[in-house]
Amino acid sequence: MFDKILIANRGEIACRVIETAKRLGVATVAVYSEADAQARHVALADEAVAIGGPAPKDSYLRGAAIIAAALESGAQAIHPGYGFLSENPDFVEAVEAAGLTFIGPSARAIWAMGLKDAAKALMEEAGVPVVPGYRGADQDPARLEAAAGEIGYPVLIKAVAGGGGKGMRLVERPEAFADHLASAQAEAESAFGNSAVLIEKFISNPRHIEMQVFGDGTTAVHLFERDCSLQRRHQKVIEEAPAPGMTPQMRAAMGQAATRAAQAIGYAGAGTVEFIVDGTDGLRPDRFWFMEMNTRLQVEHPVTEAITGVDLVEWQLRVAAGEGLPLAQDQLAISGHAFEARLYAEDVPAGFLPATGTLSHLVFAPGCRADTGVRTGDVISPFYDPMIAKIITHGPSRAVALGQLARALETTQVAGTVTNLAFLARLARHPGFARGQVDTGLIGREIEALSAPLATPPAAQALAVIAASGLWEGAADGFALWTPLRRPVDLFDQAALTVRGPDEITVEIAGQRYDCVRHPDGWRVEGAKTGAAMHLAPGHVTIFMGGGAHSFEIPDPFARGAAAESSDLTLAPMPGLVRQVFVREGQSVRAGDRLAIMEAMKMEHTLCATRDGVIAEVLAREGAQVEAGAALIRLEEDT
Repeated sequence: MFDKILIANRGEIACRVIETAKRLGVATVAVYSEADAQARHVALADEAVAIGGPAPKDSYLRGAAIIAAALESGAQAIHPGYGFLSENPDFVEAVEAAGLTFIGPSARAIWAMGLKDAAKALMEEAGVPVVPGYRGADQDPARLEAAAGEIGYPVLIKAVAGGGGKGMRLVERPEAFADHLASAQAEAESAFGNSAVLIEKFISNPRHIEMQVFGDGTTAVHLFERDCSLQRRHQKVIEEAPAPGMTPQMRAAMGQAATRAAQAIGYAGAGTVEFIVDGTDGLRPDRFWFMEMNTRLQVEHPVTEAITGVDLVEWQLRVAAGEGLPLAQDQLAISGHAFEARLYAEDVPAGFLPATGTLSHLVFAPGCRADTGVRTGDVISPFYDPMIAKIITHGPSRAVALGQLARALETTQVAGTVTNLAFLARLARHPGFARGQVDTGLIGREIEALSAPLATPPAAQALAVIAASGLWEGAADGFALWTPLRRPVDLFDQAALTVRGPDEITVEIAGQRYDCVRHPDGWRVEGAKTGAAMHLAPGHVTIFMGGGAHSFEIPDPFARGAAAESSDLTLAPMPGLVRQVFVREGQSVRAGDRLAIMEAMKMEHTLCATRDGVIAEVLAREGAQVEAGAALIRLEEDT
C-alpha cells in the first residue's frame, strides 16, 4: 500500500478519497486553486499545495503543476477523482513518466474508450450491443444532417469526447438540426477541446442503466447495476441501485456485456459501462445497447457501495498498489436498496439555472450519508460545478430507502443560496417514481408540478416574525417596563407581535392572529407542532418547515426603494462568459428570439428577448467575462 498519495481534484470527491485514505493509514496531499484556499478538502488533507488561479485551466487542469506538487511532497501516486484530468491519457502518461502511479486505468484503456465513436466500434467487435447511429469521421454539417435523416428522427447529437450531458442535444425535427448541431459543437469544443460529434437514434422510452465494473488489468468483475434514468438536461438527478424491475436474466446479460467490455481493453481500476435500455415492455435482455464507458470513478458510486458493502476507493488504492481484485464475482452480492440525490445550488423554476452564493447555513439530515465538499460559510463559486452535496440513503427495500431519501431531503437545511432541495423532495415523493416507473423523460413531463414555487404556510410567516424580532429562543424580556408588549414588525403587511409570556407570543399579519407557544420540542402555532428551525442572517430570515426553506427579506429602514427592473435590459443571470451574440443594433426581434449565449459553470445558457422590440444597444462583446447582473443588451423603450 502507498504511504502518501496526492488527490488531483477538489470538492466532495477529494474529501471522499481523503476519508478512505485516512482509514487505510495513507497520508494525503491536496491541491487547490486561489478560489479554494479555505476549502474543506484542503482542511481535511495532511498537506496542501497551491497550483494556480481560480479558473480550472489555471489550476486543476495544469497537469505539470500537479505532478510537480506530487514529487515535491513525496507522494507516490495520484488519484484523479472524476472530471478535470481523470480521463486524460496524456496526463496518465506524464504521471507514469515521472515515476508516479496513476490510481486508475492505463492511458491505452482511456484512449480506447475516450472517443465515443471509436469506443462503439470496439464494442461491436467485442460482441457488445451498440445503439444504431452515425460515428463517421466526416464532420461536414451536410453529412451529419443527412445521417440524421437516414437514422430517423428523433436523434441525439453527442460530443464524441463528451460526458455529463455536455455537447449533447436532442433533435426532434429536421428543421431544428442545424441550430442544435452548432450549439452542441460549440459546447463540446469549449468543454473538451474537440467539436466532433456522433449521431444516434433516440430511444422513445429510454432508461439509463449502467454497470459498475472493476478490473485488475487481466480480469474484471461487475458490482451490479445502477439506474440513472431520472435526468434533466441529460444530467443525472437521482440514482438508485439496484434498478427497479431488474430480472436475473437481464442482470446477467448486462453484467456479461460490461465485463466483456472491460476485459477487451485490459481495464484496471473502477469504471462504468453505460447502457441505454428500451423500457417499453419491461427489462428484456435483447433491449439494451452500449452508450459509453466512463474510465473513472462515477459521481453516483456511493449507491453501489451501499448495496455491496464495498469501499470502491479502497479497491482503487489496493489494485493500483499491485494487489489483485479483492473479491471474485461469486463473492459479490446485493443487500437492500440505495438512492443518491444530487443537491445543487440552482434555480429550478428558472430552468435549473446554476446559482452562486455563500452558504450561511448548512445542516444535513441525521441518519443519511452526505458526501460534500463544503461547510457553513463556504462560497459556491462560479468557477466550478455548483454541487453542494450528495444525499445517500440505504434501506432493506426500495420503498424504505426511498422514504428515507424523501425524509432526508425534507429535513436538510440550506440557506444563503437557492437550491434544488424542494424539487428533489417532490421527485422522491412522486407516485410514479415510487412505483418504479422511471425513464429519462419523467422530469420533463412532470416539470411544471416538480418545479412549482413552494407555497409558504402562514405558520412559517408567523415564525419568521418571531425570528426577525430576536425572540426565537424565548421572550423573557417582554415584561420589562421599557419594552412594549405589542410591537410592530416591518416584515409583512401590518405585521405585529404581542408578548404574552416568556414562551407565548401572538403574531398578527394583515389582521390575522396566530398564537405561538414555545415548547421543549419547538414552536407550535395555533396548537399545531411545526418542527420548524430557523436561520437568521443580516437582511434575511429563513424558516425550515414542512419540507421546505422559506426565506424572507428583512427590510432595511434606511434603504431607499429601487426602481423596478425594466424589460428593456437583458441582464447576465450569473457570472460567466459571453459565448455568442446573435443580434446587432437596429435589428427587430420578437419575444423568445435568441439574443446571446452565456457559458457558466460548465454549461451553456441561452438568453432570449422578453418582448418584441428593436435592439437599441449591444453592451457586451463575444468572449467577454461578465458579472451577475451585468447589462448585455438593451431594447428601445417600449412605447
